[in-house]
Amino acid sequence: MVEKTPRNTFERAISLLKNGAHDEAETLCRSWLSENARDVNFLSLLGSILLRKNDFEGAEQLLRTVAEIAPGYPNVHEDLGTVLLNLGRPEDALIPLQKAIEQNPKSASGFSKLGGALKSLGRDEAGDAALKYAADLSPAQADLEKATMLFAEGKFREAEVIAKKLIDINPRDVNAGLLLGRIAIDARAYDDAETLLRKVVEMAPRFVAAWHDLAAVLKEQGKEEEAIKALEKVIKMEPTNAGSHYYYAGLLAMVGRTEESAESYKNSVEIDPNLVGAYLGLGHVLKTLGDQDGGIKAYRAGIALRPNLGEIYFSLSNLKTFRFSDDEIEDMVKRINQESLSPESVVHFAFSLGKAFEDNKDYDRAFQYYSQGNQEHRNSIAYDPVRTEVAHSKMKEVFSEEFFNRIKKTQAGVQDPDPIFIVGLPRSGSTLLEQILASHSLVDGTSELADLGIVSQMISDKDKGRAFPSGILQMSDEEITYLGQQYLDRTQQQRRGAPFFTDKMPNNFAHVGLIQAILPNAKIIDARRHPLDSCVGSFKQHFAKGQTFTYDMFELGEFYLQYDQLMTHWNQVLPGKVLRVQYEDVVQDLETQVRRILDYCELPFEEACVNFHETERAVRTASSEQVRQPIYNKSINTWKRFEAHIGPLIEILEPLLDKSDPTIIVR
Repeated sequence: MVEKTPRNTFERAISLLKNGAHDEAETLCRSWLSENARDVNFLSLLGSILLRKNDFEGAEQLLRTVAEIAPGYPNVHEDLGTVLLNLGRPEDALIPLQKAIEQNPKSASGFSKLGGALKSLGRDEAGDAALKYAADLSPAQADLEKATMLFAEGKFREAEVIAKKLIDINPRDVNAGLLLGRIAIDARAYDDAETLLRKVVEMAPRFVAAWHDLAAVLKEQGKEEEAIKALEKVIKMEPTNAGSHYYYAGLLAMVGRTEESAESYKNSVEIDPNLVGAYLGLGHVLKTLGDQDGGIKAYRAGIALRPNLGEIYFSLSNLKTFRFSDDEIEDMVKRINQESLSPESVVHFAFSLGKAFEDNKDYDRAFQYYSQGNQEHRNSIAYDPVRTEVAHSKMKEVFSEEFFNRIKKTQAGVQDPDPIFIVGLPRSGSTLLEQILASHSLVDGTSELADLGIVSQMISDKDKGRAFPSGILQMSDEEITYLGQQYLDRTQQQRRGAPFFTDKMPNNFAHVGLIQAILPNAKIIDARRHPLDSCVGSFKQHFAKGQTFTYDMFELGEFYLQYDQLMTHWNQVLPGKVLRVQYEDVVQDLETQVRRILDYCELPFEEACVNFHETERAVRTASSEQVRQPIYNKSINTWKRFEAHIGPLIEILEPLLDKSDPTIIVR
């Protein structure tokens, strides 16, 4: 056994860092520093690691401490300057960068960063001189630094030109190869990114960062199993790499291997107790498994490490049944008003406070925070209602009665009846319907699957001049059948052996026509709720991704009308194919509606479907805690809590409501 000395421990940490194993290197440094708190070498290395992990606030604090203790370390000054540049403070970065090059006049990277700082301050002449000197000292290093900086600034094309030049000079430059791979990822050129990253890991088999990026690329391509195998390979090589366990856990959760995911997250935090993201992920999967207490414990551990990370507070509020204490609410109010808080954390704190004040029945203040969160988020996302309207019109045009008559005659599509699609808008009771169905012995509940959207894009083919959705009109029966088989093949990994399975991706309502074409015997359930409850519920919910129409009350109302119009079209061209289930009817007469749903799905009645709350299964949506409770009606007409604030929404939805009593649905 090798003796644990400062030298070999430090060399081990350096080796881990060079191979991209940032989390493991950090753990090693913190372990050493727990017994040797003022070891400057390890302190400076830890600062460098935090920089590479983009923990700029933590890195700045640590590096300033090291610079005071040991001002003669040029790397510390350079790293501090780099941190300040990343924080958007080039003027503050000048002094540490100047100190760095005073102590190491041959530092090409130091001159390169100084040049970048000067130019960002408008001092172009001095900046250009510094950059020229950097290039003279080490052309390759200077070029890599410049390319990396350009990439960070979003100047991907310029970064790509430089990185390719470096590869031309040295085809085995794995750092330039990694950068090219990341540029390709940003451009969504995943095939190219995969090729580049496979070359990098072939040349540097222990380059952990490259393996992580490769796994991410494979995931984006829908090659989840290959991504899992890639990370398993890394874990075998570096079993104590916390980051690898972390990414592995995320992939396992994605493919429905929830119990294994929880274990991998636990492995990650055991290796690195400071990995906040792992606590967050662990909380998510424990929540999915129904272990609310464990989820809360994991979230609180994350808060202890990063109290300004609003996402963790939001995750607690998203448990729905969780209630913040008065002290926690007061703390969140203070945090949301900090000038240094990131816009993303402002959004998360705002939605959390909205939920907290709603729980306390302070509905005016709750709506104030919900509105703040929505407005802040709306500023950072794009949504085009006209584009949505055009897309829906195109769906109606393509998936016409004439088209379905053709499909019916030729019997195109896969005839298997396996899928049960639950469509609709968010916050309309789809999770409840899935829980009811998944309680049946013949049905697997697989939650929200992205596979139909991926399959829909297979219709597009530049070589054949096809675009979605009109391209399906040019497809042969065999090609249409192939799409159906692709969907079944892709979803197989989410199933657990039952003859039928659910897919409750809400926005599949736009793909009802496609479903009928490629899977003519699939069942489709339209989950409905009172339009105002559905819209206000969506306005109160911060979605992890998608649903970009939910952050503006006017756009929400308009989208609901478009959804209603598209569902009307499907019912006209596909009479009797879609079962509409009203949430209010389910909670008021559960057994009748359960029998109705099961009859439509051609499933025998089972008492377990009525006692759905007793079913143990993973539930991955925002309603996970609610569907583990017996049926209740307290969510009916909750929009009335905010009636004073939603006049414009009521006006937009007027065609669907009784003018004398908005609680009554016209259609």
